[in-house]
Amino acid sequence: MEETPTKTVENNEKEKVDGEVVCLRRKIGLLPAVSFIIGTVVGSGIFIAPKGVLINSGSVGLSLLVWVLCGVLSLFGALCYAELGTAFTKSGAHYTYLLETLGPLPAFLRLWAEFLFIRPAAASYMSLAFGRYVVEAFFTPCVAPTVLVKLVSILAVTFVVAVNCWSVNMASRTQVTLTFIKMIALVLIIIPGVIALAKGKTENFQNGFEVDLLTLDRLPLAFYNGLYAYGGWFNLNFITEEVINPNRNMPLAIIFSMVTVTVFYVLVNVAYYTVMTPAEVLLSDAVAVTFASRALQGLAPVIPVLVAISCLGSLNGGFFGAPRMLFVGAREGHWPAIFSMIHIRRHTPLPAVLLLYPLVVLMLITGEIYQILNFSSFARWFFIALAAVGLLVHRYRFPLHPRPFKVPLVIPITFTVVCFFIVGLSLYSDPWNTGKSCAITLTGVPVYYVTVYRFRLPHRWRRIFNYCTKQLQILLEVAQQEVQTY
Repeated sequence: MEETPTKTVENNEKEKVDGEVVCLRRKIGLLPAVSFIIGTVVGSGIFIAPKGVLINSGSVGLSLLVWVLCGVLSLFGALCYAELGTAFTKSGAHYTYLLETLGPLPAFLRLWAEFLFIRPAAASYMSLAFGRYVVEAFFTPCVAPTVLVKLVSILAVTFVVAVNCWSVNMASRTQVTLTFIKMIALVLIIIPGVIALAKGKTENFQNGFEVDLLTLDRLPLAFYNGLYAYGGWFNLNFITEEVINPNRNMPLAIIFSMVTVTVFYVLVNVAYYTVMTPAEVLLSDAVAVTFASRALQGLAPVIPVLVAISCLGSLNGGFFGAPRMLFVGAREGHWPAIFSMIHIRRHTPLPAVLLLYPLVVLMLITGEIYQILNFSSFARWFFIALAAVGLLVHRYRFPLHPRPFKVPLVIPITFTVVCFFIVGLSLYSDPWNTGKSCAITLTGVPVYYVTVYRFRLPHRWRRIFNYCTKQLQILLEVAQQEVQTY
């Protein structure tokens, strides 16, 4: 992309406020880091995905096994990212690791896919789930108006964007609070399920591993549903530069968070199948609400509210983390320079956060959320697997590179093989959505060579480009980040 414009006198005066350097601050301690991961992972997935896992796995026992394996696979991936995050202490997660290990083109393609459809799809789905649960609480048993659901969803996105533009501390405190509330929701589901199980209600688990309905081509879709519910384990790596003592806190936060989430998810699914039959799970579009109507009759109205809060927490975590990838990409010259700038007083990557907002709102209005989520899974997991390959390549090429946290070699190898197996099998099970995902991602190749690799604006256009960037700096009150060494 175009070179960073020369700073004006006004911009130089804005570089420091109250004698402080304009940069991202290390304000995320261990508790906010744990809350950030759990709060992002635990969203609408655990309340909706069990139906998709059961449909594609074919039995109760196998679906529970899929949930366990998805948790283990996510933990393996999180451990790989913990090593990468302590070896490369820049924010940006997938983008940074691909850039440092495999080069600029894979990194740019990950950035391109993330902001073209992966992140807007995930945020749109989460905000629509929030809107649906909030609105339906007032319209039950009637169908909630779609326009009202979308309006409430847009308001939720607007609120989250405002919080993340305003203050890093406010966003992290909001995440801690919402995480605490959503864990209460999971406990309210687990307790009655465990009580019913202790009383001997086990008929739904008998013959739990009947695999007559299982076909190999549907198994990747079962994993995609489960892995979507675990999605977000990598979000702490988006904000490495803002984590206090990352060499210690990142591995601790990742391990504790993923073990906790896996245990809770398996227990929640056991509770579902203790109270509900597989047929009832398949008939429900909101499994948690159906469960509450059967097992928590007195608290049934509370569950939709708690689910909505859970969705809001995941939405907040996504908007907190993902813009940091764009911020780092712009800082490396793969995106316009304005998106690598920080608000001079609030120390938030304001332009990067604001760019994501219209993309999510546009996707909300179109309403093509579920199809987009299906084909976005291929690109997401392909690049995650590629980052694990990068870890192995970098270990081989630079064995003496400092790695404060190093996982056993079997973990990245297993994670890489399983991810590529799932991604490759999806080419057979869902070729249409997978093909679209590949095609859209590959559109980034000519964009990279035209705008990054060989980009040279004529002098006249360069002046116009720099002028527009400076005006946006003044309007948004942002400045270039002070370069720091970690």
